[in-house]
Amino acid sequence: MALTDSVTVLPGVGPKRESALADLGITTIESLLTHFPFRYQDLRVKALNEIADQEQVTLKGIVAAPPTLARFGRKKSRLNFRLLIDQDVIPVTFFNQPWLKDSIEVEAPVMIYGRFDAARKQLNGIKILGNGKADPMASVYPSNAGIRQKTIQQLVTAAWEQYHDQIQNLIPAPIMRHYRLLDRAQMIHDMHFPKTLNAAQAARRTAKFEEFFRFQMQLQLLKRHDQTQAGTAINFDNSKLQAFIQTLPYELTDAQKRVVNEICADMKRPHRMNRLLQGDVGSGKTVVAAICMYAAITAGFQAALMAPTEILAEQHANNLQALFQDLPVNIVLLTGSTKTAARKQLLPRLADGEVNLIVGTHALIQDGVDYHKLGLVIVDEQHRFGVAQRQALRQKGDQPDVLAMTATPIPRTLAITSYGEMDISIIDELPAGRKPIATRWIKNAQIDSAVQFVLSELAAGHQAYVVTPLIEESEAVDMKNAQAIYERFSAYFAPHYQVGLLHGRMKNDEKDNVMSAFKDNQYQVLVATTVIEVGVDVKNATVMMIYDADHFGLAQLHQLRGRVGRSDQQSYCLLIADPKNKNGVDRMRVMTETNDGFVVSQKDLELRGAGDVFGKKQSGLPEFKVGDPIADITMLSVAQDEAKKLTETPHWQQDPDNASLVAYLKQAESNAYMFD
Repeated sequence: MALTDSVTVLPGVGPKRESALADLGITTIESLLTHFPFRYQDLRVKALNEIADQEQVTLKGIVAAPPTLARFGRKKSRLNFRLLIDQDVIPVTFFNQPWLKDSIEVEAPVMIYGRFDAARKQLNGIKILGNGKADPMASVYPSNAGIRQKTIQQLVTAAWEQYHDQIQNLIPAPIMRHYRLLDRAQMIHDMHFPKTLNAAQAARRTAKFEEFFRFQMQLQLLKRHDQTQAGTAINFDNSKLQAFIQTLPYELTDAQKRVVNEICADMKRPHRMNRLLQGDVGSGKTVVAAICMYAAITAGFQAALMAPTEILAEQHANNLQALFQDLPVNIVLLTGSTKTAARKQLLPRLADGEVNLIVGTHALIQDGVDYHKLGLVIVDEQHRFGVAQRQALRQKGDQPDVLAMTATPIPRTLAITSYGEMDISIIDELPAGRKPIATRWIKNAQIDSAVQFVLSELAAGHQAYVVTPLIEESEAVDMKNAQAIYERFSAYFAPHYQVGLLHGRMKNDEKDNVMSAFKDNQYQVLVATTVIEVGVDVKNATVMMIYDADHFGLAQLHQLRGRVGRSDQQSYCLLIADPKNKNGVDRMRVMTETNDGFVVSQKDLELRGAGDVFGKKQSGLPEFKVGDPIADITMLSVAQDEAKKLTETPHWQQDPDNASLVAYLKQAESNAYMFD
């Protein structure tokens, strides 16, 4: 007997029931015993004077008169009888359960669970609990059409009775003592058969921690396995690197210095670097990337920077050209728009090593693009690329180090779960001289004053973005649209200021032309949909005006806000919205109260849920049975710390305290190679 036994060993589980259980993820005794209730019905008997109106409650009394059954049509019925409780007579009604009539015996004691109507002083029955010996708490399980609650309860009871002595603790004893966790057997018992609500809550606390801890152990094992894989040791010239940093026109922030040290230390190791660089908009990730790429070049390697759009790749190439103008760094740009003749000239120079820094889009991973000695790969806005694209770039070299960068602040929840196998460096500080963006929430009735404010910024020589969710008018949704606003603003600001229009239906070269014209100040106002969300850098733009702001997610609003505030000029974000509910109001308040992207992204997760932020299937969050990685972020973080500490302990796998945990982790097929 073992917890890995199939559920078919239990009485009553034939092929049909086995299939219904499998649909719920239940195939073994272990998965059945960890198919926990999602709520409990409190079946304790209450006195009439303790009950609130419409409360679900258990009443116990004597059947005072024979039941009467009235039928309405073929399937509808009403069963009535009266219950004597002390000196009170309470009418009880059951709808559409005519078979219960035979189980109601006059002058017999009975317990009824139902909803109490205080005004009529009657009970609308849900179920009969018998003659007074029911458990005080009833478990309610996730179920499906193929299997009823009662069946799951019976199977769990049978599994517990036969297998409870096989249950062993997975969490090491020192951790259990430190956090006052229950033994695993006690936890499983009290999750299914609690005597009190407090017992159920204590069991759930242990169940959550165990689930998070098991998950984090797998992530840490994956991370440690990756770190043992042979990679490229980049022994850079530190004196050249220091000299380059001295030539920068500004002092690096403490956060930039810290992450440069973390990344460079990783590059020197002979193992594969797999690191994520997080930095809020305007925090100076590009210069960090430049320092790391130059480090690779001083060691005789090539570096590649892959960006998701041509305009962003071009922007990176121009910035790097300016930074490296006096150094032996040969930069080329390779995108889908690179002319055939230029491409033919460029590729041999890349293959023989003359070009040591290449910037581009996914063109960098196309067939025919060969590298001489690729040592460092940097992927900008990494969430825009699939795993296969990042892997393809890695395979262009001999296991080069990989640094993924993102300006989309990843909430702690996601960083701890979906990115848990990566090392993470965070730039959590803005460069000196950058002023926080002043964010204002404006109702639609105040739009005229907002437009006047935009006019005053244009008069001061600055530029403005105006963002709207829709391209054209839609009868279905009452939102401002880009075309209408473009026409209105073109007329309003003429003849002194020019207005451009940018939206997702334009061809790529059209978008690039409009964006370049805005960058060159040929347009003073740019009316756009969210295509300007990532990466575009126009230092002269000081106003971001967003129509129907409550229709955007917080993380998206924060990205849009980050398009301004890119110089030492004071910048502004104007949110125009009349939210219809509390959630919309809360989002506007978060934006006006903080400029911290990490706070914003975590709030976005809390207010909207992972499925809404990332899409149901691409939420980035693993599915947990009992733990909620958003609500239980502190516990998730503690579980990560404990898993890290344990996997960093020498010979932890040989410690008898960890035997059950090691056996459990080895069972998962995907983990087997980690224990070689």
